[in-house]
Amino acid sequence: MTLLQTIITASILAGKEILKVYKTDFSVEYKSDESPLTLADKNAHEVILSFLRKTDIPVLSEEGRDIPYKERKHWNKLWIVDPLDGTKEFVKRNDEFTVNIALVENGEPVMGVVYAPVLDELYIGKNGLGSFKAEKASEMQDIMEIFTDKNRLPLPAFEKKGYFGIVASRSHLNEETTQFINEIKKDHDKVKIVSKGSSLKLCMVAEGSADIYPRFAPTMEWDTAAGDAVVRASGGTVINAKTNSPLVYNKENLLNPWFVVKR
Repeated sequence: MTLLQTIITASILAGKEILKVYKTDFSVEYKSDESPLTLADKNAHEVILSFLRKTDIPVLSEEGRDIPYKERKHWNKLWIVDPLDGTKEFVKRNDEFTVNIALVENGEPVMGVVYAPVLDELYIGKNGLGSFKAEKASEMQDIMEIFTDKNRLPLPAFEKKGYFGIVASRSHLNEETTQFINEIKKDHDKVKIVSKGSSLKLCMVAEGSADIYPRFAPTMEWDTAAGDAVVRASGGTVINAKTNSPLVYNKENLLNPWFVVKR
């Protein structure tokens, strides 16, 4: 099984574990930073680790965030994982949460999958191969059926959508983001603003249903690495809002800078 096949399979099976919990009257714990944690996070994490351990590549996960930098800094290649991105969306039961798995080499996300279990949509990106979207991903008989031109991102259906699409975080539409959006409106006759949860925002830019995603609020590396891989492989960019340089991963401080995703 190739590394790409491994993470596709792991993401879909992790998604099935998440759905088992999602359909119950689950309880919610809160971590030290007051972010929510559920049994779904833990179960998905275990499923993903069961696959990634076999690759002999170290793993940096939201559920294992305390690995010291003096150890991590020697990792030229690593997995960055968020077993349940959008736990707030999960708790609200609005279906917009994902499983994120990315392979990072020398600070760059070179391969990633983003799987939305309820929507059963899978986004895949690999440097040199491109990005693809699969509908009804859990029903696939053969993973290779994803890699066709009709599934390649950006999707042709959005090429002439007739508006400039901005995707924003539902819970982080702050003053800086509003100012950024207002500047864009000056340059475009028709602007459509869409709110979305989790890393699906990055995937919207990759597929072409949105043209830009400004994020002027805190995120961690595991929130973005997989989606970033999908965007980059689709021909888009994820850049530091201050330096205009690509985001870098496996930093000493795992907090991302403010960034802008665009086609």
